[in-house]
Amino acid sequence: MIRVKSAICMGIHAFPVDIEVDTGGGIPQLILVGLPDASVKESRERVRTAIKNSGYQLSQEKITINLAPAELKKEGAAFDLPIALGILACHGLVPAEKLCEFIFLGELALDGTLRPLRGVVAITSSFKGKSFVLPAESSSEAAIVKDATVYPVKNLKETVAFLCGEANIQSVPKRAVSSKPAAGSAVDFSEVKGQRAAKRAIEIAIAGGHKILFLGPPGSGKTMLARRIPTILPPMDFEEALEVTKIHSVAGLTFPNGSLLRERPFRSPHYTSSSVALTGGGADPRPGEISLAHHGVLFLDEFPEFRRDALEALRGPLEDGSVTVSRAKMQVTYPAQFLLVAAMNPCPCGHLSDPRRGCRCSLGQIHKYRSKVSGPILDRIDIQIEVPALSFQTLAAREIPEASSTIRERVCACRATQKKRFRMRPYQINALMNPKDIKEHATPDLQGQKLVEAAMKELHLSARAYYKILKIARTISDLAGCEQVQSEHIAEAIQYRSLDRQWWS
Repeated sequence: MIRVKSAICMGIHAFPVDIEVDTGGGIPQLILVGLPDASVKESRERVRTAIKNSGYQLSQEKITINLAPAELKKEGAAFDLPIALGILACHGLVPAEKLCEFIFLGELALDGTLRPLRGVVAITSSFKGKSFVLPAESSSEAAIVKDATVYPVKNLKETVAFLCGEANIQSVPKRAVSSKPAAGSAVDFSEVKGQRAAKRAIEIAIAGGHKILFLGPPGSGKTMLARRIPTILPPMDFEEALEVTKIHSVAGLTFPNGSLLRERPFRSPHYTSSSVALTGGGADPRPGEISLAHHGVLFLDEFPEFRRDALEALRGPLEDGSVTVSRAKMQVTYPAQFLLVAAMNPCPCGHLSDPRRGCRCSLGQIHKYRSKVSGPILDRIDIQIEVPALSFQTLAAREIPEASSTIRERVCACRATQKKRFRMRPYQINALMNPKDIKEHATPDLQGQKLVEAAMKELHLSARAYYKILKIARTISDLAGCEQVQSEHIAEAIQYRSLDRQWWS
């Protein structure tokens, strides 16, 4: 019996799989066991044909292949290469002792060439210090992990020659990887005229990791503001960039030369997206938009037009920072720590808050439109800011607004303050503070406490809204460089709960 090491990716984590190959007497056939799915079962024909077209002759005998552990469902075509090598080793064409030195992955074409794989970064990062033999097209991506040694091969014949010592294949060289975003951007906040209140709210949201909702008429600049949020996001460190890269690799999203994703993701799904498209899943569970936006921004334009079940599916991930996809034989958890940015009109026609144009919607239409977004979802959004229509004078003004680089410097300084404060915690932003930290770091002064008490009574705020006001006030205080949360910080934080103040009135 020959044993070949391989691995399977589940979520963004990988688990070892042993390919056990045994030959013996009986009717000539190839038996594959170990809970394989359809794509793995089909490897029998791919492997047979690839071995034949690579110039190797196999004896007619019974071949049994077991994928261990048997209780773990095996998916994908990455087991083609280790299965083929195990069969060749049973026939004495590959030294069996060499198979123990590497982890093999690769999908075989019928002519024996190897096709690129998805999720290789997740696999190499889960087995640090190991050596891998992978398709050449996936080797650069796999070598992002510093502790992994990756040997690129183009086809089955070259792999056999490498294992037999007939071919000298060098491992992919380690390269310095920078996680800093690329310099320069096509958009900038200096292009946005007016909307000072909205810009201030965005700065607070980014600095503290708070979710934000824009409410305003069509053409007021909601989408324009959202598209420029990535220009003021702080740069990712290496661990964050690696985690984002792993998620995109598992989803099958390619990037140039297998490089590390250096910019925080900005995802903007269409409002016709289903709940599965947003949260992930499917027969072969893949990460959804909320996971692809991990450590970045998820922008939901036309917020009420999303399906009700799709929005309600965001409740758990908004609180937990992860999403679990359960299927009959497997359960996969993907990280989903994203900044939610949503935009909506105040009514179906969009002109309820526009002083220049009258609203044509009836009270029933307005209520129906607003009720598409449930109270629990609105309650989970920290900042709700109105984006009014702009006048001609504002648009024609020659004053150059503040650039993204300037805003970003303040955001980074605020994040550094939070990182120092929460150095002993698993989180580093104010939006994730637990009640204990809120009591310790976000308790306002006496006048601020009175303001919060009055807001709770007058606006009928929930306990979640109460804590969110304190978290926002803590971020405002950090931006101002204050140790103590003061009454003016509380007052500004309350103003960012505009839907609590007027939504049902």
